Amino acid sequence: MQATQLGFIGLGIMGQPMVMNLLKAGFPVTVYNRTTSKTEAAVAAGAARAYSPREVAEKSEIIITMVTDSPDVVDVIAGSEGVLQGLRPGAVVIDMSTISPSVTRRLALEIEKQGGDMLDAPVSGGDTGAKAGTLAIMAGGKAEVFERCLPVFRALGKSMTLVGGHGMGQTVKLCNQILVSVNNLAVCEAVQFARRAGVDANIMIEAVKNGAAGSWQLNNLGPRMVASDFAPGFMIDLQQKDLALALEAAREMKLPSPALALVAQLFNGCQAHGEGREGTQALIKSLQRLGNMH
Repeated sequence: MQATQLGFIGLGIMGQPMVMNLLKAGFPVTVYNRTTSKTEAAVAAGAARAYSPREVAEKSEIIITMVTDSPDVVDVIAGSEGVLQGLRPGAVVIDMSTISPSVTRRLALEIEKQGGDMLDAPVSGGDTGAKAGTLAIMAGGKAEVFERCLPVFRALGKSMTLVGGHGMGQTVKLCNQILVSVNNLAVCEAVQFARRAGVDANIMIEAVKNGAAGSWQLNNLGPRMVASDFAPGFMIDLQQKDLALALEAAREMKLPSPALALVAQLFNGCQAHGEGREGTQALIKSLQRLGNMH
């Protein structure tokens, strides 16, 4: 049976390793990125290069978008050279970016009018999960479309869950971002507490990580904080974009979210110090400044 023709738009920190995993799984992939040079590694590995989202759509049965924010997704899907201009009948658009649930629902309607289907399928796991093919994928859309796309998801992640209709994948991703950011703050506080008390913070992490306090954030970001390794797996600027979406949705629902609001304010402090392109573990720098522990 002929392999499904895939298109992939957005080859950044997450998108590039995801494309590599799709190629390893045997899918033919056509790639597009606004900065063409970012497609070179994928093309060298066997991908075909396109020069517009429209061209990607013309050549693909399933098109994946992995870009930064709601306006970027709207542009690559509904813009003048967007996916909708070249969408084949019966094609599926999978948006794996993290964007507004309401924007997602609007795009899903436009894609359906063109004879296609959409899934919103944001991911968790950072660049580490993208490289290893172990992402957690939370999808919104029709069950039959989700089933059709499972072979693609299996090349990218280790867990994939249909969580509801259009926009629900994005809603669950915002729940994920609340959890990871507030937990990140807890790790920062624990590391600073250990340091101020004279405990080796790495030993503290080893002592508690397999108990009730264990978490992905502790295991992966804690040692980086201790080592002052602030290279981005997921940048503060992108985390803040997601937290703004979550705060906006919480405000619309009149839902108090005090811990979420606090983390966003502390990340604001990092951005004010020019640290927006550092990894989210650099949140600890806000606490270091507050506690005079540079």
